[in-house]
Amino acid sequence: MAASSNRIMLGPLVAAIDQGTSSTRFLVFNAKTAELLSHHQVEIKQSFPKEGWVEEDPKEILQSVYECMDRTCEKLTQLNIDISNIKAVGVTNQRETTLVWDKETGEPLYNAIVWLDLRTQSTVERLINKTPGRNKNHLKTGLPISTYFSAVKLRWLMDNVEKVHEAVLSHRAMFGTVDSWLIWCLTGGKKGGVHCTDVTNASRTMLFNIHTMDWDPELCNLNRLRKASTNVAVVCLGDQSAALVGQMCFKDGQAKNTYDFPVMSDHGLLTTVAYKLGRDKPACYALEGSVAIAGAVVRWLKDNLGIIQTSTELEKLAADVGTSYGCYFVPAFSGLYAPYWEPSARGIICGLTQFTNRSHLAFAALEAVCFQTREILDAMNQDSGIHLSQLQVDGGMTSNRLLMQLQADILCIPVVKPSMPETTALGAAMAAGAAEGVSVWSLNPEDLTEVTSEKFEPQINPEGNGI
Repeated sequence: MAASSNRIMLGPLVAAIDQGTSSTRFLVFNAKTAELLSHHQVEIKQSFPKEGWVEEDPKEILQSVYECMDRTCEKLTQLNIDISNIKAVGVTNQRETTLVWDKETGEPLYNAIVWLDLRTQSTVERLINKTPGRNKNHLKTGLPISTYFSAVKLRWLMDNVEKVHEAVLSHRAMFGTVDSWLIWCLTGGKKGGVHCTDVTNASRTMLFNIHTMDWDPELCNLNRLRKASTNVAVVCLGDQSAALVGQMCFKDGQAKNTYDFPVMSDHGLLTTVAYKLGRDKPACYALEGSVAIAGAVVRWLKDNLGIIQTSTELEKLAADVGTSYGCYFVPAFSGLYAPYWEPSARGIICGLTQFTNRSHLAFAALEAVCFQTREILDAMNQDSGIHLSQLQVDGGMTSNRLLMQLQADILCIPVVKPSMPETTALGAAMAAGAAEGVSVWSLNPEDLTEVTSEKFEPQINPEGNGI
């Protein structure tokens, strides 16, 4: 328990709402030391009304934020930490997940359609047919036309949900990604809530021109949508962008890789806005390789197959055999994202023999995550012209040491895991603390607290493994 004398030494605090696909967290950091003081986490339920459909309840998402905030503040109070010293709250979120709500009642008009939902495939095909040469790559957005992004989800809602259609006609509909929904609710909702987003989320809607850094009338017209009227906020970052900031990737050539100009991909990657840390600051760009199913494969093995009871059990099972014994697992449950962008692909498990057991399948699942990452980094090396010398990692799966070692072996480069794994929330807190008018957190490289890390070196010879 912290003594009351220590409370004075903490300095300003900065909080982060980390709203992910599977859970919500609220975390509070010391702005001077980047120390995580307290946090709370609540799982989010997903529903699957039809094959390929994935939805979440917007009210449950909002309630989970309130619960996490309340419980974290209770924990801080028990530690004798003054919660009134929280100077800013950053928001980081699952990016492409799409919501529409009624600005007069404050009620969601449909469930949130999650980023990996596939129901919009026919919409995607219609849009591709409208483009010259049926080219699915839109250079204004840096994104291919895909079910992944928000615009096609919004188009589906307008075409298929009567409540949404009526609200659009009567100018009551508000559209946003999860950040917009949360900020609108937290700043007053129907009583004057702020309807905003930031460039990292906007750049994932397929409506945002990453060159002009504004909503694009031509793209909105292509999707038959009115030009969005949202403002751009500073203290909100999409999850992967927040992780970039949390990993302190502020230089060209770092992987996570960032650029101060948009590098367009010729090898199936996305060109996206990495961050823009201030109204008058330049935008930084990133090449991104999006994988649909990585950590979610663990939940699938647990919930759908029942071969593990907890995520930690996966590492033990895989370590018991140390090989997949020729079993290969491609978890293309929602098609394949980068670098293929093939929505019709489906998952496959092959190489099974009578000897194969659940431990081999567990190992193959971990390898699947690593092989997908290898494909992304190969494409990134080709697009960027910069050979990446190491990979910085974050997220829940980094606690799996076997996975980290496998990743280093398959990439043939070191994998660096920060000792403080909450880099996504940390990035959102850093951006919020450094925002104009707050200025309790410096983003100058010389002022940043050095993050300790653990490095996993490759233990196999790249010439000898055929990779």
